[in-house]
Amino acid sequence: MERDTRFIWQHKDLLDVDQLSRKETLHILDSATYFKEINTRAVKKVPTLKGRSVVLFFAEPSTRTKTSFDIAAKRLSADTFALAKTGSSLQKGESLKDTALTLQAMNPDAIVIRHNRSGAAKFLSERLSCAIINAGDGRHAHPTQALLDCFTLREHWKEFRGRTLCILGDIAHSRVARSNVKLLCSLGVKIRLCAPSTLLPPGVENWPVKVYHDLSQAVRGVDAVMCLRLQLERQQAGLLPDLREYASRYCLCSEHLDKAKPGVKILHPGPMNRGVEIASSLADHDDSLILDQVAAGVAVRMAVLFLFLTRSKEA
Repeated sequence: MERDTRFIWQHKDLLDVDQLSRKETLHILDSATYFKEINTRAVKKVPTLKGRSVVLFFAEPSTRTKTSFDIAAKRLSADTFALAKTGSSLQKGESLKDTALTLQAMNPDAIVIRHNRSGAAKFLSERLSCAIINAGDGRHAHPTQALLDCFTLREHWKEFRGRTLCILGDIAHSRVARSNVKLLCSLGVKIRLCAPSTLLPPGVENWPVKVYHDLSQAVRGVDAVMCLRLQLERQQAGLLPDLREYASRYCLCSEHLDKAKPGVKILHPGPMNRGVEIASSLADHDDSLILDQVAAGVAVRMAVLFLFLTRSKEA
């Protein structure tokens, strides 16, 4: 891919979407459109990042994000090296700082990090000279997930302004919800949140959203619904009476879509708990974009790696 000399990429790291201007966000999405085409070719590889190295530092479990970053880097001809908490010196008590400094001594071009502590990516970015890409830190942020969700919706909506999205489920523990609210609101999308009060974050009344507790009301007239996974591993006991009661009130079913706009789109960042967060029939519905999100993840992460690994150091 030839560099657009009219657009100078300024950022060393991707920590969250609020660091991106509208122009920069759209530039990432436009770049991802180019890489999406590459992913449809018989030979899905270009030499753009040949000789570059990317460390995949995942201290939390991941399937979609880790695999798509790995595929994205390899399709750009970069070398990837995976590091997990299990089997690394982190398990022996080594600090995040010392592990990161050890990695930097090996001179990678980028570290893609997922960590259970909010702020872990920023911590590394302030100490390491290579690019740091946040693949999810605690409850804080998941910028590439928000970018791929925007990319997926733009493929169908074309324009963001005038659209309404309902984000449904465990908002309190969701870095996906936080990053999506920031990014989609900046692009002109109206956001509704729907969850029991125990699964809403403190200070949500100050977010640029409308909050609902009744799912039937929340989805009325919306253009898309994004279901979120119940993050039971992050929750304290007592936030939910039981999964059956939660599903009876907050599992997205076909009866809810009758109240939304015709052709309403369905999203889920995964992994899904069918029958708890979303009815199985809707996960496989013609208007479900769940697998489109997975495909978009590779294209968007190719765009992110390209931009952050080829930026001018003088910029």
